[in-house]
Amino acid sequence: MGAPMDQKDARRALLLGASGLVGGHLLDGLLADEGCASVTAIVRRPLGREHPRLEEVALGPAGLPEQAIACDDVYCALGTTRARAGSREAFEAVDRVLVQRLASFALDGGARQFLLVSSIGADPRASSFYLRVKGAAEGELAGLGYESLQVFRPSLLLGDRIEHRLGERMAGAAARAMAFLMVGPLRRYRAIEASTVARAMIRAARAPAPGLLVHESDAIARQGEAG
Repeated sequence: MGAPMDQKDARRALLLGASGLVGGHLLDGLLADEGCASVTAIVRRPLGREHPRLEEVALGPAGLPEQAIACDDVYCALGTTRARAGSREAFEAVDRVLVQRLASFALDGGARQFLLVSSIGADPRASSFYLRVKGAAEGELAGLGYESLQVFRPSLLLGDRIEHRLGERMAGAAARAMAFLMVGPLRRYRAIEASTVARAMIRAARAPAPGLLVHESDAIARQGEAG
């Protein structure tokens, strides 16, 4: 993926959430991208992957790596659900608190760009608790001082998950079947492949936009599916 670059132009990536649906595709894409000098994945458990440009760093006792990690771009695909987390508090501890703490930590390693997987409809004033947390996380990241913050708000994510949940499989099948009806203003709500989101993020990272740039789901699809 991507044209060869001089080593001096290659960028160092820090990946959060490498074991998840989008994170797994980000890991594959970054390791295949010759414009990426190295990939450091912060993990709770080993990924079971070996690659000369991949390094895994475990979270320390305080919930952060013990030393700063040199990086240019931070890709954040951390996320859970309230059902999986067990409570609202546990969900927010991952999707907002941990995201913000790791984003602050990455600045100590020289990070200049942060690319976040959020959600369509994210808004700190939303009626949905899930979307309020996502919106609050976006707002907190915007105040950290990154040169570039790119937020990706996909609709329902499609793809093969490590944990196969019946409800998600049924929702994915229904979304694929109904995609042809999602036209005009509804197009932004079409389900999207996790691999498409990952490709869009990697492509967007090559041309950092100063300040905050939000990518809605239909724009993500266009960028991720482009040849």
